[in-house]
Amino acid sequence: MKNTLNSARLAVLPLALSSVFASLAFAQATPALPETVVTATRVETRADQLTSEVIVVDREAIERSAGRTLPEVLARTASVQLYSNGGRGKTAGVFIRGTESRHTILLIDGVRYGSATLGTPAWDNIPVDMIERIEVLKGPASALYGPDAAGGVVQIFTRRGTKGFAPFAAVTLGSNSYQELSAGLRGGQDNVSYALGVSHTDDKGFSATNSKVPLSYNPDRDGFKQKAFNASVDWQLNSDWKLSAGAVYADGTNHFDDGPGVDTKSDARTTVLRAGVEGRITPDWTTRLNYNQGTDRSNAVVSAIPNSIPGLFETQQDQWTWQNDVKTPVGTVVAGAETLLQKVNSSQAYAVTERRINAVFAGLSGKENSHSWQLNARRDDNSQFGGSSTGYAGYGYQFNPNWRAHAGYGTSFVAPSFNQLYWKSTYYNGDPLLQPEQGKNLEFGVDWTQDNHHVKLIRFDNKIRGFITSGKAPVNLPRARIEGWTLGYDGTFDALTLRAAVDALDPRNELTGKLLPRRSKSQVTLGADYSVGPWNFGGSLLKVGRRYDDAANAKPLASYTTVDLQASYAFARDWNVQAKLNNVGDREYETAQGYNQPGRQFFVTLRYTPK
Repeated sequence: MKNTLNSARLAVLPLALSSVFASLAFAQATPALPETVVTATRVETRADQLTSEVIVVDREAIERSAGRTLPEVLARTASVQLYSNGGRGKTAGVFIRGTESRHTILLIDGVRYGSATLGTPAWDNIPVDMIERIEVLKGPASALYGPDAAGGVVQIFTRRGTKGFAPFAAVTLGSNSYQELSAGLRGGQDNVSYALGVSHTDDKGFSATNSKVPLSYNPDRDGFKQKAFNASVDWQLNSDWKLSAGAVYADGTNHFDDGPGVDTKSDARTTVLRAGVEGRITPDWTTRLNYNQGTDRSNAVVSAIPNSIPGLFETQQDQWTWQNDVKTPVGTVVAGAETLLQKVNSSQAYAVTERRINAVFAGLSGKENSHSWQLNARRDDNSQFGGSSTGYAGYGYQFNPNWRAHAGYGTSFVAPSFNQLYWKSTYYNGDPLLQPEQGKNLEFGVDWTQDNHHVKLIRFDNKIRGFITSGKAPVNLPRARIEGWTLGYDGTFDALTLRAAVDALDPRNELTGKLLPRRSKSQVTLGADYSVGPWNFGGSLLKVGRRYDDAANAKPLASYTTVDLQASYAFARDWNVQAKLNNVGDREYETAQGYNQPGRQFFVTLRYTPK
């Protein structure tokens, strides 16, 4: 009965608010061209032909966002929930539709990046300034990208080359002695294009912990330093074939509390390498072969404790991908094969230190008149857990120029991380008998579009069998269910741009009926930008409801609301200055019990970007 009432509440809120958003959208404007995305199908596809939800965050939105880290940007622009253990560089992650951070695959220019030891990427170690575009695919994507994508995929596209010569630079100063310098260039001519970028960040920070965690509390400033580099080159050999290569490197040093008078220094290193060749065999057949390598390394040393054991976690993922795209009368066929080798290393010996996943995949996406469709199937052979098959089927129908509906059903497969299987410590006890998680997700969506206004209403229901808990002793739950609604609006009224999203969740352990930890049942994001001449003014609001820090729902986390403001002025053709005031009300809040989040902060950025 309780769950029925919860479902009813989930249904009422979006339906009530949909009329509010729709009433806003009657101003006449020039219709915007549909965006093209690649993450949802593995090939370029118009956003209005998709059968799943994808949110695109472009460079302009990133610069205007109050977020200093990737999770913060995603929370404010892509309607996902975040958690962080206190400030920049600390353990952080995202909940896409209430799924775990380890249920999301992070791609950097197509390279799979993450930790097979910890089970989740180092989200905070990706410099935001090197990102040109982000695509967030919500919902299971194991049939597209393999294990771990039970919640979705976040793909980052770094800045790429362009014709001509275009240097860029930015300097940011802010609260807590924050300093960030970034510079680079984009260029190219004839058949070669390139991009280079470097950045340096120094954040003196604030105390990451508070007295709610007495074993870790140390009231000092927990800073973060990072240097980063990215590069890419594209070489068009002829009209049909091209070569591409790229690299991303980030090395950060983070300080966090580890007890009274004890400060821990942690080094986090990210390396992403890619190389590939792409060519056209026939006018309708394109093939590509890519080699990618992603390395995630963290090493923590407790300096104040004699003879302390370094906390080393290192993952190297080598991936070969052969993909073929063939245009047919019924749509684009995608087919190929993939092999992924995960190697792990740690300060503690694992019973197993590597696993190989071999896969074949195929898919079809297309459109005819008012109908659009997508089918995907994948077979993975995991050296630890054997074979698994995943699939996805989606259908969309355009009722008229304004209204469109879609439905999709997908399955997922997530293997336990090496830490979940083998790590042993005073505070954690892995279980080598853990089994993979298997999910089934059903999604329905309705979109309304008129001119530059868009309203969406999405219902999803994700059932995960064998859900692995995130506590000190991970176990497979018989069943977890995450259902909810998303209602969103974005639109433009001449110089005014508005954005709004309401997310209603019911993420539960179906055995106990308890809420899954650290997820809120509701989140609201609002944003507005107004441009007049060389000026731009903007603001955003993030409201997160009450959550619990533990599986027993005995440790509540209070709801919170933050408001952020920004203003920028283009004082010359290629120059602008921007001021940001984050958390205007200086709201104290936690996303994990005992760990502080930033209070009121002020930043000023001087940016040079040739037009």
